[in-house]
Order: sequence, then C-alpha cells, then structure tokens
Amino acid sequence: MFHKKGNTFHRKCDERVSASEYREAISDALSQELGGAGRATKSTMRWTGASERTAKNWISGSYGPTGENLIALMKHSDTVFAVVLELAGRSEAISIARLKLVREELAGILSDLDTICTDEGDQKPE
Repeated sequence: MFHKKGNTFHRKCDERVSASEYREAISDALSQELGGAGRATKSTMRWTGASERTAKNWISGSYGPTGENLIALMKHSDTVFAVVLELAGRSEAISIARLKLVREELAGILSDLDTICTDEGDQKPE
C-alpha cells in the first residue's frame, strides 16, 4: 500500500529485525504517508493519543512505537501496516488485504450503478 512514488521497502535479511531497522521503517512509512513533519506529528498524535515529543521521536526514527500505539498506527496507516507485514516476512498478506479492499470498493460502485440504472429506467420520457 505504498504511494506510487517508486518507494519500496526492502528487507536486508531474513533474520530478526534490528531495532534500528524497525525505527527507520516506521519513520519512513509515517513520513511517506503523512508528508511534512507538522502534519505527520499531528496525525500521529491524533491516531495514537501520544504526546507531541513521542510522535516526533517516531517520525524522526529516534524511537519506534510499541504495543497499542503500533496497532493504532497500523489501523490508520496503510503504509505502516504494509511495512510491519514486510518486516514480519508476511508481504503476501498485503496483496490479500489489498484485494479485499478493492473488492469492497467495486461492490459499492456496482451498487451505485445499479441504483442509477434503476432510477433511469423508472423515469418516463416526457
């Protein structure tokens, strides 16, 4: 679920993820999805309830979110969600999640089209 800017996240190895690799990956994901530091900080604070200093530390890569805060970020950010799955070696789950979202969107579009076509069929020409 990376933006189409050509940015991708590549694991350096299949072993345990280092703390610095984790911090850098989350920092990159937040910066990529949320843009500038001010906007990223405010969105991160709103999503997690974390303090401004904590959010800035995550965005700068000084520290990484843990537990409930990581889950909150994954809930709100497709990019963070994708990065965590990549770090866990579960990148195939990204494709499955993306397909489910696309299917739901298509179902909504088809429903809207059915409504439009039905409404047009009910109207009598004047």
